[in-house]
Amino acid sequence: MANSSVSFGLQYTARSISLPSRLHPNAIRFEAELNKLKNWEASSLSITEPLCEVAIQAGLVGLAELYNCTEDLMQSSTAQAALIQHQNGIVVEESLERSVELLDSCGIVRDLFFSVKEHVQELQSALRRKNGDASIGKDISRYLCFRKQVKKEVAKSLRSLKHMESRIGSSHDVLDIDHHLAMVIRVFREVTVITTSVLRSLLVFLSSPASARTKPSGWSLISKLMLTKSAVANKSHVLNNMGCADLALTSLQGHIKNGGIKADVQLARKQLQMLDTSIEGLETGVEGLFRQLVRYRVTLLNMLIH
Repeated sequence: MANSSVSFGLQYTARSISLPSRLHPNAIRFEAELNKLKNWEASSLSITEPLCEVAIQAGLVGLAELYNCTEDLMQSSTAQAALIQHQNGIVVEESLERSVELLDSCGIVRDLFFSVKEHVQELQSALRRKNGDASIGKDISRYLCFRKQVKKEVAKSLRSLKHMESRIGSSHDVLDIDHHLAMVIRVFREVTVITTSVLRSLLVFLSSPASARTKPSGWSLISKLMLTKSAVANKSHVLNNMGCADLALTSLQGHIKNGGIKADVQLARKQLQMLDTSIEGLETGVEGLFRQLVRYRVTLLNMLIH
């Protein structure tokens, strides 16, 4: 996974939280990490194509740092006292509710990545065994059918994330309260919003084609894939290994009846290997995010108990 110092993409002017440094020594660190992620988020929204694996991994790394800072801030006795005393801990209770939703969404993403990895590896095995045999068509059809199911699950999860985001802005008002408390409340909200953005990028990765410009046409498979790679070099597209694998398999499936598919099989195997590697890296990041969300929820629960 990329180092936390990795660039989060195009540079945009991000909104700063301006946390009071006397609240906790890590307040400045939190603000810095948040602004990096705000830049990453702005970059992702400015691109019409899905984020590539490297960009998503950068978001996961940045989010991990943000949660570490949040945990440190939450350990501050000043922050804990202010949160619990304010309307009997209503802010913590709201954050607990959101943490459950985030855990559920992250769990779904984690399960989807695991399932996709299994199907990719099964198809890789079938391609190695059958090589250029026409019977490979059944295995490809089964995989592409599974991909359609994944897209349906992704669409459902994206709707859930959108619904959660719509409720964040209308939750507990932070005006006319202690400045320190207002900043901590905003920390909770910002963490939730950024987490949904990262989860969304993962879901879109799982569901999207390689590129709108690489839809099936009369071009050869090699021409299509080379167009995608060339577009990436010109920064007009973002290469998505998930979509490129779909493209290679769809093309291979269309050529099976004509015979002479060994070259197509080799390209499909190469794309699947690249996809398998990408999934492995992202899956590790998702697993780490899930564990952090569990710790985040436990910390919130402890604040209410104590």
